[in-house]
Amino acid sequence: MTTIIIVGAGGFEFPLTLGADFLSFESLRDAHLVLMDIDPGTLARTEGHLRRVVDAHGSPARISATTDRRAALRGADVVVCCFQVGGVDAYALDVEIPRRYGVDQTVGDTLGPGGIFRGLRSMHALAEICRDMQELCPDALLLQYANPMAINCWFTSGEGIRTVGLCHSIQHTAEFLAGVVGATDGHWSFRAAGINHQSWLLEYRIDGHDALDRLRDAVRAYARGERDSIAEVDEWYGGGREQVRTAIMELSGHFPTESSHHASEYLPFFRRTPAETTSWIGERWDYLEQCRAHGSGELQQLADELCAAPLAASEEYAAQIVDSIVTGTPRVIYGNVPNTGLIRNLPDGCCVEVPCLVDRNGVQPTYAGALPATCAGINLATIGVQACTVEAYRTRSREAVHAALALDRLTSAVLSLADVHRLADELLEAQAPWLPAFS
Repeated sequence: MTTIIIVGAGGFEFPLTLGADFLSFESLRDAHLVLMDIDPGTLARTEGHLRRVVDAHGSPARISATTDRRAALRGADVVVCCFQVGGVDAYALDVEIPRRYGVDQTVGDTLGPGGIFRGLRSMHALAEICRDMQELCPDALLLQYANPMAINCWFTSGEGIRTVGLCHSIQHTAEFLAGVVGATDGHWSFRAAGINHQSWLLEYRIDGHDALDRLRDAVRAYARGERDSIAEVDEWYGGGREQVRTAIMELSGHFPTESSHHASEYLPFFRRTPAETTSWIGERWDYLEQCRAHGSGELQQLADELCAAPLAASEEYAAQIVDSIVTGTPRVIYGNVPNTGLIRNLPDGCCVEVPCLVDRNGVQPTYAGALPATCAGINLATIGVQACTVEAYRTRSREAVHAALALDRLTSAVLSLADVHRLADELLEAQAPWLPAFS
């Protein structure tokens, strides 16, 4: 029996999706799924829905739920982290305080003030999880879904925990591009590498032939409104016709792997004023408002769908990884792992996103080589912010928090250095309940 722990199981839909994913594999039908969250109410909600799914499909899986993290982790084979420390209340501070200063984040979970402070809060929780894992399940694999992905994985890997960070942005981007270029399933392939939310489509092939130039032309035509995707596209989430990502492609030569809303926060050209933002992204997609709008009806609908239809794995990698480790079935996934020379022109020890082979030997990152110079340069500036944030938590340094904010390209494009310092101090004060080491 494989014992899988989901830390942050009280989350809205994602923990239920993951639980059903695990149950969809024959090798994991008898797994022990341990749900853990500090909120007993939301934990009970997820437990109830997952038990319904188990009963509906006659699964022999065992479901447990607890608010005791140490009890949950004892003897675990796999630990999945998918929490948001402080919930929507803390996230609102990440977004609304900087907005008063003129730093407007539409997502705020990767870089910027939001990514930095979400990372600091997350590392505070992850430090405790790492200590418990070293004692209670030292051989367990940590599958990290919590954002900011690169910061969190950089930290837990440095604590000696075998960590792989998982995100769906690469597969989403590859599928989106297939629709834009007009390639159908089974006829296209790709290779990507970089860092989380800022990886690059380095190769794109259709029927085995290089199609990068064809892809670039199709993306340009799509951005101009002269070409449509053959697949359904959520243009609201994509920021319209992906003008931001198209501009980054023109700058770097390669298409980046997160939506225009996300990507607009990572460079200093797109969000300096409201008018500038609107010129790139006509209709706002605001993740904070999305989080506030979640309702119980959506979760109930998801549970009903999982009970009614045969279980099938979603696009998420976690269950695929565990199935490959248990059965030896080889798969290739994209994982966020320590850079041990995998990308030659990014720093050793930082967190990179590369193709990984998975089989009975575990998750094995593959060599990606050197990125194109512009792609590496964009990544290096991001890595500087991530490094300062990780260092800030490890050393409990307020000065390093200030430095991370000052190095962030959106923040520094909008604020003077004096205002950066004022913003850092205000955020540290407002978030003191979740950051006691910085009080």
